[in-house]
Amino acid sequence: MSATAILEKPSSQANSVEIAGNAEGVERVLTPEALAFLADLERTFGPRRRELLAARIARQARFDAGELPDFLPQTKNIRNGCWEVDPIPAVLKDRRVEITGPVDRKMMINALNSGAKMFMADFEDASSPTFTNMIEGQVNMQDFANGELAYSDPKNGKSYSLKDEIAVMIVRPRGWHMEEAHLLIDGRPISASLFDFGLHIFHNGAKLTGQGVGPFYYLPKMESHLEARLWDEVFEHAQKALGIPVGTIKATVLIETLPAAFEMDEILYELRRHAAGLNCGRWDYIFSYIKTLRQHAQYVLPDRAQVGMDRAFLKAYSLLLIKTCHSRRAHAMGGMAAQIPVKNDEAANDAAFAKVKADKLREVRAGHDGTWVAHPALVPVAMDVFNQHMTACNQVLSQRSFPPISQKDLLKPHTGEITEVGVRTNISVGIEYTAAWLNGRGAVPIHNLMEDAATAEISRSQIWQWIHHKADVKIESGEAKQFTAQWFRSILDEELTAIREMIGAESYEQGRYELAAEIFSETATGKDLPDFLTLPAYEALRSLD
Repeated sequence: MSATAILEKPSSQANSVEIAGNAEGVERVLTPEALAFLADLERTFGPRRRELLAARIARQARFDAGELPDFLPQTKNIRNGCWEVDPIPAVLKDRRVEITGPVDRKMMINALNSGAKMFMADFEDASSPTFTNMIEGQVNMQDFANGELAYSDPKNGKSYSLKDEIAVMIVRPRGWHMEEAHLLIDGRPISASLFDFGLHIFHNGAKLTGQGVGPFYYLPKMESHLEARLWDEVFEHAQKALGIPVGTIKATVLIETLPAAFEMDEILYELRRHAAGLNCGRWDYIFSYIKTLRQHAQYVLPDRAQVGMDRAFLKAYSLLLIKTCHSRRAHAMGGMAAQIPVKNDEAANDAAFAKVKADKLREVRAGHDGTWVAHPALVPVAMDVFNQHMTACNQVLSQRSFPPISQKDLLKPHTGEITEVGVRTNISVGIEYTAAWLNGRGAVPIHNLMEDAATAEISRSQIWQWIHHKADVKIESGEAKQFTAQWFRSILDEELTAIREMIGAESYEQGRYELAAEIFSETATGKDLPDFLTLPAYEALRSLD
């Protein structure tokens, strides 16, 4: 997509608001007052959002032409300056374990009851953005704020309700690159970020403020401090419009793009009235590393399983995040443990839990103030590690010595092998996840890991990188074979056949695996690497609504 295409003004009727879809609960969520609020947000901030997306494209073109990401010389004074973020409210002081998950009603209740300190309710990577899912998620948010969140399973009649002591809710809206096609403002789809955030704060902001438990947000996929500045302006505008004191909103930014890693100080500075911390969004960060450096052969990565947080660019990024946050009195959150319990295999289950413990031990010893898990059963595992090694509610005031972290450190690739097993894993995960996404599920257990859109993005971008740079792949015999688009398609056909044989022809057809494979293949083998798999997948999803 060109910068011109993003900025092009549509030929449509001005001053119009159109709901272009239907879902249960839409009348409760998209009230006339809420629609007016959303229209105001989009008209005020939509043009700037599109300018910033155009700036992304222009900068990526410079990277493709040979430039490398680096610290900005024009903001050196911010990095070297003496300043801190505004005080963080008491309810956000202890974030040692956070659980994440979609905005599905039952899953929300289970997550809030899990014993975690925080629950990130995810409208983004863990949710498939069907209009039904997005509207139901907002209904659930209203019921939570009203103290009415409960669920009765129609299949077995089991009832779910909130305990007296629950996690603090943090909401993640979709990223700046996404649009909500089911609401048109002046003929143009509204920003999905403004849709998710706007509806949540409009209906629930004042109530959560009165209860002292929000409104709190996680902000995904930003690529620059200018995008953080836009969020800060949106927050200020929304709080003033709704009569909420400016600074009540507290937001944690996921550092999950390579360009953003070079602007962590600047991002916190722009959001300093509203910032609660930064988070190591490790899976999206790996994807962004590949995408940003896609034309640079010296940055080709090995199998995903060999790209760990204990070395190379990932270790440097996590240490810089801790150093940056603590120097500004903000929380430095660790990354996701994607492991889930393994049923009927005690050895595999023990191995999964051991990996989680080792990962969390690395994080707490490095200085992180908290971490993420994807399953309630992992909450006590992570909690035990942090309880043993972090006796205070956080490590923000800890005195650690960090080595200087340079541009070279933040770009250093992992070494390792590219194997046929790794290729097949990427293909199978990519197909299975995309198919689930097209069927309305955004958090999917695959191969004993909880996969979301980020891991699907890694899968297809690695395929693209290996084909584009003619990587050698180690096959079962130990020999090396050059990876090609033809070989990819052969493996793709084999994986599709295996899925069909495993689940049966009827489930295969209903599961939309052929469509998933088509989308995955197109985004993994084209001449250019598309920015996001979810953009063409969203077009397909809309046609299936």
